[in-house]
Amino acid sequence: MIVGVIGGGQLARMMALAGLPLGMEFAFLDPEPDACAGATGELMVGAYDDPSMLDALARKVDVITFDFENVPESSVRALAARVPSLSSARALGVSQDRLREKTLFREIGVPTAEFAPVDTIADLESAVADIGLPAVLKTRRLGYDGKGQVVLRSVDELASGWEAISGAPAILEAFVPFRREVSVIAVRGRDGETAFYPLSENTHRDGILRLAASRPGDPATDAARKLAARLLEELEYVGVLVLELFDTDSGLVANEFAPRVHNSGHWTIEGAQTSQFENHLRAVSGLPLGDTSPIGPAVMLNIVGEAPDTEAVLAVRGAHLHLYGKEPRPGRKIGHVTVRSTEGAGLEIAVQELLALSGVG
Repeated sequence: MIVGVIGGGQLARMMALAGLPLGMEFAFLDPEPDACAGATGELMVGAYDDPSMLDALARKVDVITFDFENVPESSVRALAARVPSLSSARALGVSQDRLREKTLFREIGVPTAEFAPVDTIADLESAVADIGLPAVLKTRRLGYDGKGQVVLRSVDELASGWEAISGAPAILEAFVPFRREVSVIAVRGRDGETAFYPLSENTHRDGILRLAASRPGDPATDAARKLAARLLEELEYVGVLVLELFDTDSGLVANEFAPRVHNSGHWTIEGAQTSQFENHLRAVSGLPLGDTSPIGPAVMLNIVGEAPDTEAVLAVRGAHLHLYGKEPRPGRKIGHVTVRSTEGAGLEIAVQELLALSGVG
């Protein structure tokens, strides 16, 4: 089977690394000639919306998926008409637009923050009057890793906040006081079978995920899985989908979802019986889903900006290093480290040792 992936970043690369042992081959479409997934399959260099490139990809592969949300929905729909089993175009479109996303949450009973569309400074003033402050102003499209959003704490900040997002179509969300951020990694097969991984507890800094820890048996697990299941069913989704949530004093509140494999699930490579990457490929290919049970407690730490010393990382007991083959630059995710342990104290010690290394966490 040849799997086509729209996008050639680290998520595509890790999908291929999971699929190669299953006898799968890969072709990637990406505008960058040095896209890091190219080391694991054929890299087709071209724009995501180039009809000739989409045609060439469709003729080459048996199934198609994508590795990030900013792929044009129109491209996915065009491919879906030609290549079997690609069923995520609607999910992709909803996830690309925060207003559509929040509206869907509300329609299917997934708790989320109060929100209002904002297209002008007058809309922003009206939304603040209704929702109150503090609140978060976010562009409707293309925001990720903290980009395209600003926290507003007083009415004096409205003009500067509007200027910060360059007056783009936006959404104002009520600020959610939370105890922690969590995500639930869900997978659904073509036949409707679903499976869920243990909850991930996530730590962000400067808008970027820095650490994700698996939480087997977490008391919020059942509630999170029920919310994710509503999304899977409503979207008739096939593959891995991740729902990010705020854990608050009054329960879980949805932040956003990603219709793809996700950074907070990287720990599943070493920490689960079947990784999120393998299960995504199993789902879109029509294969039985794999066991999502945890092997042991695991923590994933992102490598951001600069690579740590390889020898120092590998000297940490239980550490597994993943470098993506990407050029280092400030704020860029260039790899991650997962540490797994059957000893609770040993895991914490290993995490602290890794956090002391430059570039980690």
